[in-house]
Amino acid sequence: MNLKVLVSAIVMTALPFAAHAAGDAAAGKAKSVACASCHGADGKAPIPTYPNLAGQNPKYIELALKAYKTGQRTGGQAAIMTGMAAPLSDADIANLAAYYASLK
Repeated sequence: MNLKVLVSAIVMTALPFAAHAAGDAAAGKAKSVACASCHGADGKAPIPTYPNLAGQNPKYIELALKAYKTGQRTGGQAAIMTGMAAPLSDADIANLAAYYASLK
């Protein structure tokens, strides 16, 4: 097997694990209290119009929260989410993403 192919295969296999390691799930759990009323304490939204976050791809959560924070994401619940995301630091966002990704 070609060395480049082998290295690429190893890196691609490790990427999903690296995404989970980016944030601190315990810190994310503590920060998620503000999210629970809409997204549920367990990441499963009690209201059908709000998305479930449990088991979501952490990179998606990070990108979505950053887009809300900067006003790049509009429509739907953007007005609410922009206000919720505005005070979050990059570390807070990574921690929330790690927490919700860890839920099943």
